[in-house]
Amino acid sequence: MIEIRVHGRGGQGAVTTASLLAIAAFHDNKFSQAFPSFGPERGGSPVTALARIDDKEINLRSNVYEPDILIVLDPTLVKYAETIDGLKKKGIVIINSQKNIKIKNFKTYSVDATSLALKILGNPIVNTALLGAFSKITKIISLNAFEKAIEEYFKNKPNMIQPNQKLIKNVYEKS
Repeated sequence: MIEIRVHGRGGQGAVTTASLLAIAAFHDNKFSQAFPSFGPERGGSPVTALARIDDKEINLRSNVYEPDILIVLDPTLVKYAETIDGLKKKGIVIINSQKNIKIKNFKTYSVDATSLALKILGNPIVNTALLGAFSKITKIISLNAFEKAIEEYFKNKPNMIQPNQKLIKNVYEKS
């Protein structure tokens, strides 16, 4: 089982990121879960969302304490110890940053998702950009499955589908 923790700030799309991971996994014929882990936070407060992906049914219903992968939407969150707490020894960190951030003892991939999101979406919502990097780096979920997940997730906001598919594909090809 692959466990993923998404770190962001309220309003950045951490919960959407976990949901898109789960939907895309389903499109690749895998089992998945996604759920938020936050209290009464307000916009801008740290938020965590969680996802699990497996080839067999997932019966676990607890928090993700030892993730295999971290997706960090806001690079300022790396300074908090709880962001990387529990990350497995061979863990992967995919982080939105213009700078090449290295986190000791972990495979760390920096993606300038903010610039790409501003260019393609016209706003700094970086979650789908980082999912493009996730797909390319991990090979756990295909780009095609993410494109289908975006279509499904944004079916009530059709103007969001094509730009987000373009963004995820753009990052996938550059990663």
